[in-house]
Amino acid sequence: MKTVLYTTIALLTSLSLSLFYPIDGYETTGIKRLYQIKKMQDEGKKYTRIPFGAYKKLEDIKLNLLNVKTDSIEDLLKEDKEFVRQINQLVPNSGYSVSVMDITNPDKLRYAASRENVGYQPGSVGKIAVLNAVFTELEKICPDWDERTMYLRDIKVSSRYWGTGDHHTIPVYDIEKDKLVKRQVVASDVFSLYEWLDHMVSVSNNGAASVMYREAMLMRAFGADYFNLNEEKAEAFFKNTKRDSLTNLANIVVNEPLRKLGITEDEWRLGGLFTRPAGKYVGRKGGSIGTPKGLMKWLVKLEQGKVVDEKSSLEMKRLLYITDRRIRYAASPRLDSAAVYFKSGSFYKCDRKKNPNCKSYAGNVFNYMNSVIIVEHPNNTKYIVCLMSNVLNKNSAGAHMYMASKIDDLINADNKPKEEVKLDENYKDADDEGDD
Repeated sequence: MKTVLYTTIALLTSLSLSLFYPIDGYETTGIKRLYQIKKMQDEGKKYTRIPFGAYKKLEDIKLNLLNVKTDSIEDLLKEDKEFVRQINQLVPNSGYSVSVMDITNPDKLRYAASRENVGYQPGSVGKIAVLNAVFTELEKICPDWDERTMYLRDIKVSSRYWGTGDHHTIPVYDIEKDKLVKRQVVASDVFSLYEWLDHMVSVSNNGAASVMYREAMLMRAFGADYFNLNEEKAEAFFKNTKRDSLTNLANIVVNEPLRKLGITEDEWRLGGLFTRPAGKYVGRKGGSIGTPKGLMKWLVKLEQGKVVDEKSSLEMKRLLYITDRRIRYAASPRLDSAAVYFKSGSFYKCDRKKNPNCKSYAGNVFNYMNSVIIVEHPNNTKYIVCLMSNVLNKNSAGAHMYMASKIDDLINADNKPKEEVKLDENYKDADDEGDD
């Protein structure tokens, strides 16, 4: 079994992180930060960061489209003309693309899209492909589900150079000292596979994504021997294998599972790892692209229980469940009472010669911002949205939040009208730094 002594340098900070995975999941996953939140909850301490919709338990999270599991994705993504007309009225301009599926009634699904085949740089939304790759490779070498979750919880791997070079921080909680720190990943960091996945998805840490990308490659290369692999053998594999072979392996590991789900290369692909130090041995290939249709296909397949298998689909959905402060699309007050399963990402570039004051998340060369979300309201209204945009010179977080409110109003048309949300034109997403 792969085990390494866990040591880290702790820097005291405040509880200011984006959390995913149900709060009661510590016992099954060993994700330490969940222990603190559950402890605070059990002790009756006020924790105002969590909206009502963030309190679902493990047993409450279900897959919504199991009764149409045998239906093809082509049949499910047939547009409803009236729904299309309504959604098109909400799209701000040509800088946006969106796909929406109302899954409230699985026997009467409604699908609408606008410019759903336009490709965007997916940014951190692409980390879902790494999540998919890990669960795909793990199922191949360990068919038994209980053993798979045991390995995710008990196998611990170190960051090494793979996880370094990202300014985004991760939450590190010491159970014995009851202290939480928030800091960058360092080479000596050691976490379980579950915790690395959580760091990758929840706070969108690029280093964690590269570490888990590495582990998916090792699973493919070593098969069942992966479970007895140590750090020295793993690094020797990368050192002694030709760069071209490693680059091809990396490309296959993350993209082949998407193709098997019926998602084409032009609909969604990932071109390489997320941190520069990881490029020491592994190059990039093909570039990264995402479309609302490609991402919608994956989320629908997830709800059908067809991403790897039903239990894997459910576990990936749990990893996408937000249990803390919400950003961008998910920040809409309309969604406070709803459970949301969410991933956001951005990628921008500034030309300082054109505009010396070009700001973060407001690039003037390109300015991608993407949101994918499953929304589940207490009144049983449920839907999926994939929104991608490239609007120059403006932080689009406010626009994403505004669209979230409008789409929610539309799908909840039969519910009691909600008070309109007024957005400041200079709205700034306070948590943008945590999700690139």
